[in-house]
Amino acid sequence: MPRLVRTKIEFEGRIEERDIVIEGDDIPAWGADASLELVGRPVPRVDGRERAGGTATYTHDVVLPGMLHGAILRCPHAHARIRAIDTSRAESLPGVRAVLSGANAPTIKWYQGRSFLFDSDLRFPGDEVAAVAADSAAVAGEALNLIEVDYEVLPALLDPEEALKPGAIQVFPTGNLIEGGPDLYARGNVEAGFAQADVVVEGTFRTQGVVHHSLETHGSVAAWGGDGLTIWDSTQHIFGVRRQVAQCLGVPLDRVRVISHFMGGGFGSKNRAGKYTVIAALLARATGRPVRVVLSRHEESVATGLRPASVQRLRIGARRDGTLVAIDLWGVSNGGAYRDMRTPLGGPAKELFRCPNVRTEVYTVYTHTGTAAAFRAPGFTEGTFALESLLDALAEKLNVDPLELRVRNHVGHDQVLNRQYTAKHLLECYRAGAAAMGWERRKSLPGTGTRRRGLGMASQIWGGGGGPPAYARVRLNADGTAEVVAGTQDIGTGARTALAQIAAEALGLPLDRVTFHLGDTEYPYAPLSAGSQTIASVGPAVRMAATEARHHLLEVAGTMLEALPEDLTITNGRIHVRGVPERSVAVAEVTGKLNNFTIEGRGFRAPNPDGATIRTFGAQFAEVEVDVETGEVRVLRVVAVHDVGRIINPQQYASQIQGGIIQGLGLALLEDQVVDPETGAVLTLGFDTYALPKMEQIPAIDVLTLDAVDAAANNLGAKGAGEPPIIPTAAAIANAVSHAVGARVTALPLTPPRVLAALGEARSSGRGLGSGAGAP
Repeated sequence: MPRLVRTKIEFEGRIEERDIVIEGDDIPAWGADASLELVGRPVPRVDGRERAGGTATYTHDVVLPGMLHGAILRCPHAHARIRAIDTSRAESLPGVRAVLSGANAPTIKWYQGRSFLFDSDLRFPGDEVAAVAADSAAVAGEALNLIEVDYEVLPALLDPEEALKPGAIQVFPTGNLIEGGPDLYARGNVEAGFAQADVVVEGTFRTQGVVHHSLETHGSVAAWGGDGLTIWDSTQHIFGVRRQVAQCLGVPLDRVRVISHFMGGGFGSKNRAGKYTVIAALLARATGRPVRVVLSRHEESVATGLRPASVQRLRIGARRDGTLVAIDLWGVSNGGAYRDMRTPLGGPAKELFRCPNVRTEVYTVYTHTGTAAAFRAPGFTEGTFALESLLDALAEKLNVDPLELRVRNHVGHDQVLNRQYTAKHLLECYRAGAAAMGWERRKSLPGTGTRRRGLGMASQIWGGGGGPPAYARVRLNADGTAEVVAGTQDIGTGARTALAQIAAEALGLPLDRVTFHLGDTEYPYAPLSAGSQTIASVGPAVRMAATEARHHLLEVAGTMLEALPEDLTITNGRIHVRGVPERSVAVAEVTGKLNNFTIEGRGFRAPNPDGATIRTFGAQFAEVEVDVETGEVRVLRVVAVHDVGRIINPQQYASQIQGGIIQGLGLALLEDQVVDPETGAVLTLGFDTYALPKMEQIPAIDVLTLDAVDAAANNLGAKGAGEPPIIPTAAAIANAVSHAVGARVTALPLTPPRVLAALGEARSSGRGLGSGAGAP
């Protein structure tokens, strides 16, 4: 019987309580000793041939009869007001079918009511001004050039630290702080803790703005049919897009269908509907024809969000034996023009290491720059860089091995919520990673000429437990094949394959007899694919649905084999009577006798466990080589060990870890959204000016599989692996650079000029060029 229960959900550093409806009890979890045939195996992607062969249909590939091409005119100024706009020349251009602007578009609130779809007040370079639909992309682009806009250019606020000062330019009348004010946390007495400290270290750490640059740019295709709207969208949340579009257009939910069968990455930038989605729908309604609005790479650079730049001032106090007694963090994160969530910079400082006295004070502020968006472990990646860098500085001051210092301050419970973790294997990660890297080499690393080598490491904490609601259905066909449906989306992670493996395992069928359908709001609800929650949320529902279908199948087969259902088992598509191997029947033979009777199963995601916190943990070790004359940093090798519960598919898991590390490499060494300090214009527009890691810059990456099942987390024992791998990478590389040259760079990226500046400062104070030899 359905019942309403309250459960805690952790999502991207925030704990929420939600009321959910569940229909019964969860099924028993697969324990560590479960005998599994498909789950845990390195199965190639079930859709790999489509993806590699070019037959997979992404949003960019959708072509409909009579389809028009949309384009958006964007504000070139950081802060401006539209005095007047004239679209008449664009409207008269042959091939232009519709033009939208604030003058004729419906008044649709955006950014939690702080702006509109087309606003006369423009707050960052890239804010939407007008849009056109034309017969071709070329004509649409030409039409944009014919729109005349009279801008009143206004003073702009570009620096997040300046945003907090008295007299600063106000982005909104309510001020520059996002709703909710600063994120404040405290336990114990920080000042008393520092008074007890034998050693205190402090530093200011800066991280840069980093653009997602997903391979598939943002985009939508919208088509009206009858009184309904279908949207093909490159999105991480088809149901979220449906809800937002329906609300904006004032149409019922059942009149909006969103499809995303394949998408080329999002990394947090596609968590919700974009303005381009609603614009496509409005242009399609105005013209009576389908409209495609797909953003260019330049638009990706200015208008689709980014990891926000941050400044963190951190102090750590410890006793002589390395025991932490106080952590104090002040931070500010650049929310850009319209960010609606506080950046959880303080997450690692609050929870990663044992410390009785902790205080964090984090501000997320508005500025006249591109709006910040979630980006693979938002806040925790930046916060880990500061915390783990300063912890290494503490180890150096104490003359203690950095790894040993972390072991001494390991904590076994959640200090924030004061309760146990469902599982924690961080110490095993430390041991396995150190052994694989050869951590004992730190004191005797070779160096040749101007090149110095160093080893560094860093820890990782994140959520990834997922939670309800999520639903799935399984149907057995007459030929013994199975179809599984769930309204989730595969954002490039391989979710379709992993979920098919779970279903096949529970059903007892070969993987090629199971087809998984996703990416359509016609299917049962599934949550946003973010926060490392997809497999941990949808996977348990899939297993439950498959288990129910299997139970019904065995009930039918029992009558054929003259056995009780509990005495039957299914292996590789064949049903056997336990202990009587000659009594068996193929699944297809059973389902073939059912005529039009359908065997189905339904599943839901049960609540998270009460009184315990679900977390992922991990450690990464980096070896670098630094040229002390040029400042060039070359990462030679990274070893990664992550505690993410049961590994559904080791091949895909390794791919996730490698991808996260490569993104972390870009954050550490290369990527930086450069903004003109006078005008606010973005100067890194596309891949010709925005640096991403090249193949020759990617190090050897060793991914170790811990596979520590967390049976308390959900019925799979699995947790999310999407975001953990990026979290410690930059910190580990920065610590390795410091170890190599005896100087610490406290700002990302670790560019040659910054390395040389830190080295020069260290030399002038009698330090530097310490290399790995002799370092603790």
